[in-house]
Amino acid sequence: MSSQSSEKHNHQHQETAGHPTAAYNSQDPNVYHDDLELQKVQTGGENHEFIFIGRQKFLKDELYGAFGGTLNPGLAPPATHKFANPAPLGLSAFALTTFVLSMYNARAMGVTVPNVVVSLAVFYGGFVQMVAGVWEIALENTFGGTALTSYGGFWMSFAAIHIPWFGIGAAYEEAPDQLANAIGFYLLGWTIFTVGLTVCTMKSTLAFFSLFFLLSITFLLLTIGEFTGRTGVTRAAGVLGVIVAFMAWYNAFAGVATRENSYITVRPLPLPKAKFF
Repeated sequence: MSSQSSEKHNHQHQETAGHPTAAYNSQDPNVYHDDLELQKVQTGGENHEFIFIGRQKFLKDELYGAFGGTLNPGLAPPATHKFANPAPLGLSAFALTTFVLSMYNARAMGVTVPNVVVSLAVFYGGFVQMVAGVWEIALENTFGGTALTSYGGFWMSFAAIHIPWFGIGAAYEEAPDQLANAIGFYLLGWTIFTVGLTVCTMKSTLAFFSLFFLLSITFLLLTIGEFTGRTGVTRAAGVLGVIVAFMAWYNAFAGVATRENSYITVRPLPLPKAKFF
């Protein structure tokens, strides 16, 4: 073998030593080509999924991610967002706010001024429950999103009635009877809405259905109490509301407690023809 052919053979050997695919057929476009996006770095594989740098082989997707991440538009994979179950958060916000308001309605410990519940109605029962409802919508749960965002709006609107800055109470100073009737219509609307949701829980669990059923009765008693002005009816609504609050806490606990974090878990009792997916 001449010195010229020997040098050519050695040169070819050096070129292919670090690049296995190039040794097979460096002219085959299905196996090997120059990737202009990486300044002609050698690539290989049936779909050019590998990149050869020196004697090392890398997956192209991993290399792009390492050096650019999501800053490579069109090259980086779309971000994946996973949400936890927001229902226990919304139910907890509803439960605590309902508990405090119901204790006031029941005239517990002689409390007759409802202003303490206003703070909960704005921030916990209102804002936090609204956020939980939006998360439910993101999880494609129409019922959960509708219920939680609606009751979040209920608590915010309830707080607005008792906040002087909104001027709602001041508008009825000369006609207190009209205020009672207006609040009665307000509560009647929420009664109708809650009854509609209750119908949609008839194929869920006993605890979940009981929550909305008792809440419907509570709203109805509050409505009657406002229209008639009878304190006894409103107090009965307060007592029932306390039970509703504990039902909401129970359902929230059922969504939080697992065998991994608690020795006590809740076993759901499905209603007839209940369907769970």
